[in-house]
Amino acid sequence: MVGKYKVITLCGSTRFKDAFMEAQKRLTLEGNIVISVGLFGHSGDEEVWTEGTKEMLDDMHKRKIDMADEIFVINVGGYIGSSTRSEIEYAEATGKVVRYLDGDSSGN
Repeated sequence: MVGKYKVITLCGSTRFKDAFMEAQKRLTLEGNIVISVGLFGHSGDEEVWTEGTKEMLDDMHKRKIDMADEIFVINVGGYIGSSTRSEIEYAEATGKVVRYLDGDSSGN
């Protein structure tokens, strides 16, 4: 918590950019501080795929999880890819609450 505000980090495939933006808006309006991804590699941000950048962004996202009280997984249609699965495992290992957009943590 920062003051009276819960801090939530969004996790999920960057192919779901619209769902990220909608979740960020909704969670913010509910009174949360929302931390999201910096780039959407699967939605056109080609810079992600330059040498070393994806690895840096993955590590930065773990630090964003460190700053959060919980994570909110953007699992449209139940989809959870390997990077997101790793973030969920990290969050659980560090005692964070994990919530899901579609309510299903089984993934595909």
